Amino acid sequence: MDSSLHEVWQAASGNPFHPSISKDSQFYISFLLLLFGIAVTGVFALNRSFASVIALGIPASLAIAFGVVYMFCAVGVYV
Repeated sequence: MDSSLHEVWQAASGNPFHPSISKDSQFYISFLLLLFGIAVTGVFALNRSFASVIALGIPASLAIAFGVVYMFCAVGVYV
C-alpha cells in the first residue's frame, strides 16, 4: 500500500464515477422520498405495534434519511 497519490490518480482516471441518480433528478427523488417518509410516518403513528415497526417504521425512517441526504446533494451541500 505504498502507492503514491499520482499512481492512485492515474488508476482512477480510467474508471470515472457515474452516480446512480443523475444530478438533474436528485431534487425530485429526494422530495418524493421525504413525502413518502412523512406519509408512512403518519400511518405508523396511527397504529404502533411491533409488526408496524417492521412494515412501516423502518421504511419510513430510511426514506426520510435518504431523502435528506439526496436533498443536500441536490442543493450542493455534500455530507
